[in-house]
Amino acid sequence: MKRYSRLCALAFGLMMTILCVVIAVETLLRKVFNHSLAGVDELSGYAIAIGAPLCFAIAAIEQSHIRVNLFYIRLPRGLKIALNILSILLLNILAIYLAIFTYRTLDETSLFGSIAQTPWMTPLIWPQSIWLISMLIFCGATNFLVIRLLFLLANRNLDRVVSEYGPDAIEDELATELTDLELRK
Repeated sequence: MKRYSRLCALAFGLMMTILCVVIAVETLLRKVFNHSLAGVDELSGYAIAIGAPLCFAIAAIEQSHIRVNLFYIRLPRGLKIALNILSILLLNILAIYLAIFTYRTLDETSLFGSIAQTPWMTPLIWPQSIWLISMLIFCGATNFLVIRLLFLLANRNLDRVVSEYGPDAIEDELATELTDLELRK
């Protein structure tokens, strides 16, 4: 799954780098030549719509989303397991819902032949198709996490459910930060 996460991060990073270059060129053209490419804001919107699900997938895989551990660390093991199961199932339901919503949006766009109300008049089926692909990548990541969870539960490996699906202990977070600090020096 780390490779999956890295590919998502690479795709997102490449997309944002290209967008930054286009924005820089647009800014220079406006300031120096008083000319605009027109539509860079449109590209920015597409990049965010396509990039967000990739980031959601990375956060789910890497367990890097923000959590409040104040109460979690004090809960009994059984309740921690139940909350971990509930959280990954709800995240998977959200991912499936978003994928269905994106598909319905794309289907409606296709039905009406919708185009962007911008100077480029982009047929919306193009960026929305890529949006659907990135949403399916997020959905695939959460599906994998649910399948992994079911495998752990079937093998009664409850300690792994806590360690893999629960937040890191404060000591682990501190060790990670200290390691990152050493690598930066």
